[in-house]
Amino acid sequence: MNTRVAAAAILAAAMHAPPVAAGTFNLTFENDRPAKTDRHFTHGTLVSWTTDKGAVPQGLQALGVALPGLATPPERTSYILGQTMFTPKDISASRLIRDDRPYAGWLYGGLRLTSEQPGARQRLELNLGVVGPPSLANQTQTLVHKSIDVQVPNGWEHQLDTEPGVLGIYERGWRHIAGLGDTPFAVAALPHLSVAAGNIYTLGGVGGRLAIGHNLDASWGPPRIYPGARGSGYFGASGELYFSLFVGVEGRAVARNIFLDGNTFQDSHSVDKKHFVGDLEAGLAIAYGPLRGSFTWVGRSREFHGQSENDQFASMTLGVRF
Repeated sequence: MNTRVAAAAILAAAMHAPPVAAGTFNLTFENDRPAKTDRHFTHGTLVSWTTDKGAVPQGLQALGVALPGLATPPERTSYILGQTMFTPKDISASRLIRDDRPYAGWLYGGLRLTSEQPGARQRLELNLGVVGPPSLANQTQTLVHKSIDVQVPNGWEHQLDTEPGVLGIYERGWRHIAGLGDTPFAVAALPHLSVAAGNIYTLGGVGGRLAIGHNLDASWGPPRIYPGARGSGYFGASGELYFSLFVGVEGRAVARNIFLDGNTFQDSHSVDKKHFVGDLEAGLAIAYGPLRGSFTWVGRSREFHGQSENDQFASMTLGVRF
């Protein structure tokens, strides 16, 4: 099934989906301001709704069965809306900075299908959106910077040109939990792999998280903005406390990254990307009743030749289960 057919089928199924009775709403922000920088991957916003288990619309369930990649029919659907933005290190300059990464924005919507087996999980996701001025990254960053009285970016006129974006993602993860003696605590190992294809990213990743906490089977960890290790949009809501302290690592082999390589079908500003990139992370997630909050600190290795330093940023999520 080609990309256009798959996209049309998913959108048609979503349009005819019945109202979802219960699920989890998540709002995720990722930003480098806590690291006292304003560069490269500088901000991302992700809004998502994930249905409860078994609440997949019939059309999407049939599509999940027809598409390759899922071992069992999908049990959850996630609806996604996101925006990310990238800038060079010196946002005060109005000139084109040729040896630093381009200004770029990515505004997208998507659908994710999740199937689960004991101790394992598979996900298929399709994101459709736009890169360039219609992403509204210029307006968003300028408005926020003015509101908090910090340096306004002056180089957005050099951003990547308008280009439709398609990104397909396949993820597979495993979860192994072991109790800590007679205590109420446990440790969990969560290895994962992912493959992405499209004009936005084409890459493969492998990594894992190690967590210690309570009720660790209630979640796969907090959600994150792709690329990077991602948890789950849902969590077990109960009268018991869920918490997780975790560390994680992921390595990625990158064949394409539009935010470094530049526009696909026309000349644009670009830099010479590195083909191997790594993330280190550490964080905390807490949930009680219908609420979950998380904070993750991420260190990312240099993504292009000539980049002088690694990057750091924080990821924060608030989730509410309805």
